[in-house]
Amino acid sequence: MARILVADDEADMVMGLRDNLQFEGYEVLIAEDGEAALDVAMRQSPDLVLLDIMMPKMDGLEVCRRIREAGFMIPVLMLTAKSQEIDVVRGLEVGADDYITKPFSIRELLARIKAALRRTDAGKGLSRLLRVGNATIDMVKGKVERGEDKSNLGHFELEILKLLVESAEKPVERSKLLDVIWGLEGFPSTRTVDNHIVSLRRKIEPDAKHPRHIVTVHSIGYKFVP
Repeated sequence: MARILVADDEADMVMGLRDNLQFEGYEVLIAEDGEAALDVAMRQSPDLVLLDIMMPKMDGLEVCRRIREAGFMIPVLMLTAKSQEIDVVRGLEVGADDYITKPFSIRELLARIKAALRRTDAGKGLSRLLRVGNATIDMVKGKVERGEDKSNLGHFELEILKLLVESAEKPVERSKLLDVIWGLEGFPSTRTVDNHIVSLRRKIEPDAKHPRHIVTVHSIGYKFVP
């Protein structure tokens, strides 16, 4: 049984998420502020974290950053009442894997959770390095080294990269990325993939504004060019 940490200071939100997740068969851990969320994540090693951005004592972005610095590669899904692009980008930059804006569909959230856990299990056992330009990527830990710079890929950024690498030089449809990684075939209008691609390029491309390795294929999706 997968364990999910729900970190949010809205009591009604937490109760609703707890009831729905338990109904789906998950064990649920609760944290009502950022410091408690970090403590629970470190001590109890949940399989996935639902993390609100705006929380007392420590915000979700800082909690996520510290989780990644400690070496935990569990999926982290950010919950936010904000829709501004800057909050999404900041979350991905500190290692969040995905975000969902309140109010959200429980069906969509459950689909993302199931896909994240499924892809985590499928990725176990990988032990190879990928070199992209001047970047070296640990495809298990999601760590990127580019000269003196070091960064961490989020869970979904790593899964996108794996799928693109598996189909090197061939376009991968945006719908396939949504379906295989997030289980979101029924949500074709989401910008989830595009936001993760932006963040992924910043971490591995020599020039993110003029990408050479994660290339857009207009009207289709993306492809990986070694």
